[in-house]
Amino acid sequence: MAFRAYFRLLLLPALVWALAGCGYQLTNSASDRLVTGQKIWVPFIGNESVSPTAQTVLRRALYDESHALRGLVAADSEASADLFIKGRLVSYSTKVVSYSAADRAREIRLTLDVELELYRRGEAAPLWKGMLQASKTYPTNDNLALQRNAEESALDSAARLIAGKFVSAVEQNF
Repeated sequence: MAFRAYFRLLLLPALVWALAGCGYQLTNSASDRLVTGQKIWVPFIGNESVSPTAQTVLRRALYDESHALRGLVAADSEASADLFIKGRLVSYSTKVVSYSAADRAREIRLTLDVELELYRRGEAAPLWKGMLQASKTYPTNDNLALQRNAEESALDSAARLIAGKFVSAVEQNF
């Protein structure tokens, strides 16, 4: 019985120490972070891919995810924005990744490669610059309308993944 009492007595400080955390703190100032209420502008994104709509889907995803994740608000124009994003859709590719027993395509993977830069108003050097990639797998279908719908859904999902990665990369860069 005495062993259990000593064990609990030693376990209590260890538990308090573990719950107190490691003392990690952000080293950057508040002016360097993405702050709720800042206005962001995403102009036309260059498209070097084969998809005529991918840049529009990506632009919408950047607005939606930056608002959902950090509370950034879409600006009316570049002049009224606190931050603005320049981007280029480098590639849009699809590749069959699985086949059925009848040797027919069953799943396709859509991959987007995007180059993005984030600028603060009045500054010439980018706050963040980098290349991001996202993939999403979608099922094939004999009905072309359903096939196209699945591809559009995968494009939207991949664009949202890129937008989420972008917001995370910007915050980790500071």
